[in-house]
Amino acid sequence: MLRYGLPLVVMVAVLGLLFVGLGVDTRTLPSPLVGRDAPSFQMEELRDPDRVLTEEDLKGGVSLFNVFASWCYSCRAEHPYLVELAKQGVTIYGLNYKDTRRDAEDYLRSGDPYEWIGFDPEGRVGIEWGVYGTPETFIVDADGVIRYKHVGPLNPRLIEEKIMPLVAELEAE
Repeated sequence: MLRYGLPLVVMVAVLGLLFVGLGVDTRTLPSPLVGRDAPSFQMEELRDPDRVLTEEDLKGGVSLFNVFASWCYSCRAEHPYLVELAKQGVTIYGLNYKDTRRDAEDYLRSGDPYEWIGFDPEGRVGIEWGVYGTPETFIVDADGVIRYKHVGPLNPRLIEEKIMPLVAELEAE
């Protein structure tokens, strides 16, 4: 009985874990940063390499912090929505992740929604932010506290149902 029973129990347990894993929505991955101050960072601004950005540059107003790259297909899909949000007065900061300066500048020729863009060619700042990949968007409150994280491209429904209501709530505080 032990000879056949133990492998059967192990196999059922492994299959159970795999089944549960398939049901996990990767866009709702929890972030240990939500509710905490934005991580410390120091990086060049993409368009002005002489300007050094830090986490202090996030303070003073509610903003979106968007992680993107020119090589990211999903980033291209969400880009028009970011441009529209910026036109509506939403402050958006960018983190250009594992990219080249030239490719990022070419990517932004179709529209630049960002107040400033941190240049992170090696992905070190992204690691501090817990970035899984691109695109990712964080909502940061006026005190520099991360209040929300979304993994994947933004879309009109998400913007209408989650992003804008939270931005409005935080601005009212």
